[in-house]
Amino acid sequence: MPSKEELNIVKVYAHKGDSLTIYVHIKNPIMFELERYLYPTVYTLWSYPDLLPAFTTWPPVLEKMASGADLMLPGVVVPSTGLPEVQRGRLCAVNLVGCRAPVAIGVATMSTREMLTSGMKGKGFNILHTYKDQLWAYGDKSGPPVIASAVTEAAAEGEQEEKVVSHDMVPDTHVTESQLENLCLDEVAADTPQECADIAAEEAPDSEGCHVCPQEAMDILLNQCFFHALRYKVKKSDLPLLTSTFLRNYLIFCCPEGQQVDIKKSSYKKLSKFLQVMQQRKILQVKELSKGVESIVAVDWKHPDIRSFVAPVSEPHASVEDLDGGEEQLYQPPEILSLYGISAKMLPLFQESGHRKGDLLTPSDVRSLIITYVKSNELVHPENKNFVTVNPVICDCLLDKSEHHDITLLKWDDLVTRCLERMQRSHKVTFPGCSPVVRKGNLELIDISVAQRASNKKVTMIKNLELYGLDPSSFASLLQQRVQASATCTALPGAKDRVQVQIQGNQSSHIGKLLLEHYKIPRKYVNGLDLSAKSSKKK
Repeated sequence: MPSKEELNIVKVYAHKGDSLTIYVHIKNPIMFELERYLYPTVYTLWSYPDLLPAFTTWPPVLEKMASGADLMLPGVVVPSTGLPEVQRGRLCAVNLVGCRAPVAIGVATMSTREMLTSGMKGKGFNILHTYKDQLWAYGDKSGPPVIASAVTEAAAEGEQEEKVVSHDMVPDTHVTESQLENLCLDEVAADTPQECADIAAEEAPDSEGCHVCPQEAMDILLNQCFFHALRYKVKKSDLPLLTSTFLRNYLIFCCPEGQQVDIKKSSYKKLSKFLQVMQQRKILQVKELSKGVESIVAVDWKHPDIRSFVAPVSEPHASVEDLDGGEEQLYQPPEILSLYGISAKMLPLFQESGHRKGDLLTPSDVRSLIITYVKSNELVHPENKNFVTVNPVICDCLLDKSEHHDITLLKWDDLVTRCLERMQRSHKVTFPGCSPVVRKGNLELIDISVAQRASNKKVTMIKNLELYGLDPSSFASLLQQRVQASATCTALPGAKDRVQVQIQGNQSSHIGKLLLEHYKIPRKYVNGLDLSAKSSKKK
């Protein structure tokens, strides 16, 4: 920061309502402050290109970042000298191929080691500021200077040193430049899904000489995907991890191209049984953190089976996240079924059909059994078939004491409605590939609420995502990317092992669209979709 020169401080608000402080020196913004953190602008980085660890990308990617997109790892160029060593959360610069002048700054979403382990797939950096964005336009709108790439300079020095080295010192097993180029081209070509499938087909054993039943083959594939996910995908920071999320976002994602994991066709039949076997082998630990919902809470990363696993040649197919720069994980909404339990008071109505106290019935089953009971006891009114005659059993089960002497007939709909109201409500949730979970009471809705904070700021909070198999951290990351606002996950007050997503601004309309259209959650299970409409009317 200049000590004896004029420095102007400008307060601005971003389009999402975030307050920024910009420090301007000679008409150019040199620093900006966001949430009490100072960040350099591209104007400053052009004067000090080595101020931050830099990653390289291609020029077409810059246009996407300037439009608000984050930098995905497939768009990062890995130089021959390797990537800079950074940790998750580190502020980094982004430059273009052939020029060392930074054109963007962002926060790393994973460490360098995690980037390489993931196969350079997924989101690499949350971009904060780029060349040609509104903050850059606040300055003199000058372009980046021409700064030679460090790799180019190092290569030039290396050529001079290479001339000094004697030919006798080079081993006979060295790889020539043409061989290295061909090798790199072969590796790039084999990275396409079709080439991976061809390689896997060529290396697959002959089916005529290998007598493996379909169930054993599915067990082998299931184990391969399981250890692949633990070795290369799941991180310690992901724990505790819902078993349904592990199946959907990790295990199935690690399935080789052209194959499909179906636990029902394996010898385990259910994911819970498979994970129980792995727990007995002391590979991981599974606990029921909330009633009926199991999570992976610990993994023995030093287990010999995990450490000895080697990924197959054929990589899993590319996700939508790698193709279009967005986090589009495959999600299947759970099947939710309302159930009604038979109480002691209602038991006489269902005894004739062979049911007992505590049995759970669907609404259609209740209606069918009521119709059967009425017809078998000849309670249909002879003159008007829309009414049912009230006998002593119906009187005791469905009528209040004040109605015993007043009501002698009931309509069919009224009869069924009274019956459902007096039964014990429950619900059954079935996630794909998992055994059904039955809980008492009604299923809690995904709740969206808007609260007022200091300086007239608003925040939107979302809770109960776990009940529908949604990972709160993944949901927050996708939401943050879509609305370009800060999102966090915090412990839900008053609820054990439950997480609440909080994002800046009134984002209820975006959240509703994400839940209804992307995740296909039925509208009746989401509460608070009308908050955005109410706020606009007040304005």
